Amino acid sequence: MATNIQSTRLDFNNIKARLKTYLVSKPEFTDYDFEASGINNILDVLAYNTHFNGLTANFALNESFLNTSQLRSSVVSHAETLGYTPRSISSSVAYTTLSLNLSSVANRPSTISLPRYTSFTSTVADVSYTFRTIANHTATDDGTGIYNFKTAEGSTSIPIYQGTTKTKTFFVGDTTDRQLYVIPDNTIDTKTIVVNVFDSSTSSTFETYTLLDTATSVSAETMYYSIHEAPNTFYEIHFSDGITFGKAPIAGNKISVEYLSTVGPLANGGSTFTPVSTVTVNSVAYTLNVTTVSNSASGADKQSLESIRQNAPISFATQQRLVTADDYKALIIKNYSVVSDAIAWGGQDNIPVDYGKVYVSIKYVDDTAEATKTATQESITTNLVNKLGVMSVTAEYVEPITTFITTKTSFRYNADATGFTTNALSDKIQTVINTYFTSNLKVFGKSFRRSNLLSLIDDVDPGVMNSKIDIELSQRITPILGTSQSHTVAFPVSLAGADDVNLIITSSQFNFDSVLCSIKNKLNSTTLQVVDNANNIKVDNVGSFDASTGIVSLVGLTANSIPGGTFIKIKAVPANQSTITPLRNYVLDNDISTSFVSGLAES
Repeated sequence: MATNIQSTRLDFNNIKARLKTYLVSKPEFTDYDFEASGINNILDVLAYNTHFNGLTANFALNESFLNTSQLRSSVVSHAETLGYTPRSISSSVAYTTLSLNLSSVANRPSTISLPRYTSFTSTVADVSYTFRTIANHTATDDGTGIYNFKTAEGSTSIPIYQGTTKTKTFFVGDTTDRQLYVIPDNTIDTKTIVVNVFDSSTSSTFETYTLLDTATSVSAETMYYSIHEAPNTFYEIHFSDGITFGKAPIAGNKISVEYLSTVGPLANGGSTFTPVSTVTVNSVAYTLNVTTVSNSASGADKQSLESIRQNAPISFATQQRLVTADDYKALIIKNYSVVSDAIAWGGQDNIPVDYGKVYVSIKYVDDTAEATKTATQESITTNLVNKLGVMSVTAEYVEPITTFITTKTSFRYNADATGFTTNALSDKIQTVINTYFTSNLKVFGKSFRRSNLLSLIDDVDPGVMNSKIDIELSQRITPILGTSQSHTVAFPVSLAGADDVNLIITSSQFNFDSVLCSIKNKLNSTTLQVVDNANNIKVDNVGSFDASTGIVSLVGLTANSIPGGTFIKIKAVPANQSTITPLRNYVLDNDISTSFVSGLAES
């Protein structure tokens, strides 16, 4: 595998010096003054030539591999050899309910169609954006003149996409030559492309081609196209050769490519959508009634180089089918820009074991609306699992569980070896801790390693002599206030055993019986109690914990109110503080609100 060469090894002066050393060792050049001779110019040329050739060879070798490529064109090319097409810029999508009230209209039709590209406007940060439907929708009279439009799957939640409709037209030439159909638009959302092929430039009849990625079988008459990112970052439409498999356009055909040109993430956050288009019924134009189900979201820039680098090999392994757990992860991340991370595991790895199922958990990008999450989960089940999954295996969605880590950091430093105060060093260390969590955790399958974090802290400043971190885990429960409930909190690791000195299970405060209380375990016991701030027992037994499994069981817990929030933190001390490795749908994050850093100066 190619590696980066330090350019100092190819430094011009070093190369020239080595050439001189070599020549001086020859008897012909003993006592030769290289600086005052014509050969000095020759050495300059040789050194420059070696320097640039070395760098060029290194750059070229780096671009030959997916892991070391720096140019987007190289990364995309390597990804496509693995059958992976990087995601284009993505339109922001809002979900709405659309209806018409024609209760006072005589002779109204039984059904009404809403055409593709029906448009709406919304304002985000004082900028107006246009949103459109990208499919036809129909509505049926409910008997009172109310028409609620539905998707092809029967949902009343209609997606509308931000973008401007554009059309690029091509004419098919001599098919013995390679035909290139390049769309010169970097703002194209490739998911919205519709490809129609007409018999000629004047023909009104056409055939619609479908994206090859969605095909489950291909025959000689299958009409499909594929799309690829070109080296100039534009996109190319490719068709079958019409010989090996699939139907291809022939000379004289007209190809029409319709798509949405979008601004990507800039249109996220739209909440009110005003219809621009009207619906004509009996020659009268009516305005749609629009209700926002979820604000616009999911708009994203083109897929980044690092994301392509990570996902292309996984996608290659899936081969456009859902068999292994990694197949599910790869195809979900590839097809849904609103998904920031995903994980899947078979029923044989679940607790309890559940054969014949695959479990999927998804972590969404920040601020994703609940309606968008629901629509994404339904789409995964309908468009992916049902079409590409194994027939005998069913998929079940599981919510991700965030386990928060509180870091209690202390350090000693030499005041004479640094120009920073204790508070300034503490702030720098807390920043390093936050960066560590952002860079290394907050996604599925990533472990917390205390030794790695301590090394980063010790390198913060030359004055830092040593550091120590104690950690505490917490998860959150949201009780129904004033109601006695049972809760089960499962930590992803085993917990410390009960002793007669340390509390293993504690909680944040809540109001019970008109006083502030919290949960604590009895010393040297796994039994949990509700106690007030003076440590008076309010409920002697409210559950227990199992140190080996990490499960905390709460029975009959009543919270009348929660100061400053809606949830109660259940805190636990892990048995092994050095490494926290989450399983399945667990994600590790840092609890900034309770973490702290303290320092002590030594002269």
